[in-house]
Amino acid sequence: MKTTLINIGFGNVVVAERVIAVITPASASGKRLREDARENNLLIDATHGRKTRAIIIMDSNHVVLSAMQPETLANRLTNNAAE
Repeated sequence: MKTTLINIGFGNVVVAERVIAVITPASASGKRLREDARENNLLIDATHGRKTRAIIIMDSNHVVLSAMQPETLANRLTNNAAE
């Protein structure tokens, strides 16, 4: 099985096959997911102090915060899935 890494900004990468969803942080579910992950020590902040623009939900129940636009991340995931 081939592992594909997706750049989520500032040199951080995630394994594309393990991404379940990419959502916006302003949604009610996004806020709830972020808080639950923080309480359970499953939150990974990859924003390097910048504004969170996307929340990446992983199959390991980790929640990754990214400073990249959700559309950009979704395009990267879609383009890699097509290859």
